[in-house]
This record gives sequence, C-alpha cells and structure tokens, in this order.
Amino acid sequence: MLVAYLTHPYALKHEMGSHHPECPDRVRVVDDYLRAQGLLDFMREETAAAAPPHTILRAHTREMVDAIERMAPQQGYCGIDGDTTMNPYTLVAAQHSAGAAIKAIDLVCSGESPRAFCNIRPPGHHAERHRAMGFCFFNNAAIAVLHAIQAHGLDRVLVVDFDVHHGNGTEEILADQCDARRVLMVSTFQHHLYPGTGDVPMATNMVNVPLPAYSRGDAMRAAVLDRWLPAIDDFAPQLVVISAGFDAHREDDLASLGWVDADYRWLTQQLVAVADKHCGGRIVSMLEGGYHLPALARSVGEHVKVLIGAD
Repeated sequence: MLVAYLTHPYALKHEMGSHHPECPDRVRVVDDYLRAQGLLDFMREETAAAAPPHTILRAHTREMVDAIERMAPQQGYCGIDGDTTMNPYTLVAAQHSAGAAIKAIDLVCSGESPRAFCNIRPPGHHAERHRAMGFCFFNNAAIAVLHAIQAHGLDRVLVVDFDVHHGNGTEEILADQCDARRVLMVSTFQHHLYPGTGDVPMATNMVNVPLPAYSRGDAMRAAVLDRWLPAIDDFAPQLVVISAGFDAHREDDLASLGWVDADYRWLTQQLVAVADKHCGGRIVSMLEGGYHLPALARSVGEHVKVLIGAD
C-alpha cells in the first residue's frame, strides 16, 4: 500500500493579493519538490473532492458557514480580517481543502493507505467554530478529527500542531473532545506570536509548549521528549492527525524560531514511532504554514520522506 498524497487544482486559484505570503506558490513548490525528488513515485496521488457540508458543520456553526458563503465575491476581493481575504475561488478552495482532510481520514481509517499527506491551502488551524481568521477559513484538522470520531468510530485521536503560530481554532473547536479524553492535542508554537493564545490550554487534555523567540530545534526536541511523549503514551492514540506548519524554520521571516530541515525530519520520526507503537502507523498530515518557499519545500520533503519510509 502506498502513502496517499492529496491536493486539488483550486489550491492554486485561491489568492489574497500579489504580496500576501500565503500564496499559491506554497502548494506549487511543495509539489514540484516532491516530484523532482522522486518521492511521489512512492505515493498514491488523489485529487480531493469538496467536503460534504455536514462534515464541515461538525466543526463550524451554520451561521459561520453561511456568512462565508455570502461573503464569497464574484470578482475582486472581500476582506475577512486584516490578514484574510477571499477571491472568487476561495470558497471552493476551502471546501476542497476540508475535502482532502476527509478523504485522507477515509483512506487511512479504511486501511486503503497507511498514511496520508495533504498538500492543501487555504490552511485551517486558526479558524474557530464561529469565525474565519489568520489566513484560514475552515479548520481542516478539526474537521479531520471529528470525521475520524463520528464516521469511523475512533475513541482516541491525537492532534499534533507544530506550526510556529498557536492553533487556536483547533484548540477551541476540540476542547470538549479533549475534556472527554477522546482527543489529545499537543503543540509547540512561538510564545506571544499571533494570535497570542495558547499559554493556558483550554482543556485538560492539551499539552501546549510555548517556545521563546530565537530558540532553536533543541528546545522543540526537549518539549517533545519531556512533555509530549509521556502524555501520548498515556493516551495511546488510535490515529495521529498532524497540523504540519513549517514556519518555525530559521529562514522564515514571519516568525523568530530557528529550526532547520533536520528538525522536521527528527520530529516526524518521533511521530511515526508513536503511530507505529500505538495505532498501526496511521497518520494523516496536512499542510498549515510555511512562507519561505525554498525552506518550505525542503522541510516538507524531509517530512514526507519519513512518512513514506524513505528516511
């Protein structure tokens, strides 16, 4: 069985202005790099359909979804907040990003693919139950987790978020699932960076580790070994869902952490070991941040090499 690779053409059509860092080239450079390295030869390529509406409504209110649909422009742009803008393709792109999360869960939970990586945009982990924000419209990770629980009957799902920005939306949407111990969420992020949340977890089953600005990969590795792994072993997940942000890289100007390519390889190795130990290797990973294009492509390459067993 091959690891699944999911993307869709609308990921290249959504854009928020010529100088916006969350740009179509993010998906393009990842795809180009994986092809050039021959990594997609070892993956099952899938084009994600749009998510069925009821799967999005597990994570978001009807009022929020209706508001986004009403705001979708026929031409030009419509601003959601100072950082987040819709063009005529944004709504469909967001529906397909959520659809990639759903399809990936179905493939992995059914045993058709052992793991999956979703090269998608717009990203999702800032989108809260009631609002879009921070480049994000629908929360792909939360939609994936709730689909695994409600459609596939899983009792324990691990969410890992290593984006440099705190996944406030994922935390807010899944807080009740964490309190019920159906979900464990572990994360690292740069302290006091956008959106300024995460220091105090919203639920008992969350392990948030804020990292000081200018800290390097050794701080992340200590957080994983000392804080994440004991909680994960105690939880014994049946599935691992990853919000894979690559903007903690030292070459990324949107933040001030100092990770390098090898840190993403090491981190993915730890998560694969966790999945192999507890849940038959089952991992669904989806792209979140990462805005320095060469560093993003290389770091995703290291992540994918480990997922497919090439590292």
